[in-house]
Amino acid sequence: MIRRGCVAVLGALLFSGLAVAAPAGSPYFGALDFQAYEPPKPAPAFNLPDLAGRTWNLADLRGKIVLIFFWTTW
Repeated sequence: MIRRGCVAVLGALLFSGLAVAAPAGSPYFGALDFQAYEPPKPAPAFNLPDLAGRTWNLADLRGKIVLIFFWTTW
């Protein structure tokens, strides 16, 4: 069983540790060499056949999640 005095001391230590770890002011991001984010561009229109021979048009799948896997054998 923990005594009340110990809890108070532990609380004071945690509080003082958090006060020391708090950053002073705004961080400086200039040294990190961030680059501006360019928004994604839409994929070009194309058609691909599936294994059953059905042709899929990318425009028909607008608004849905599309995963395309390309593979080859050398």
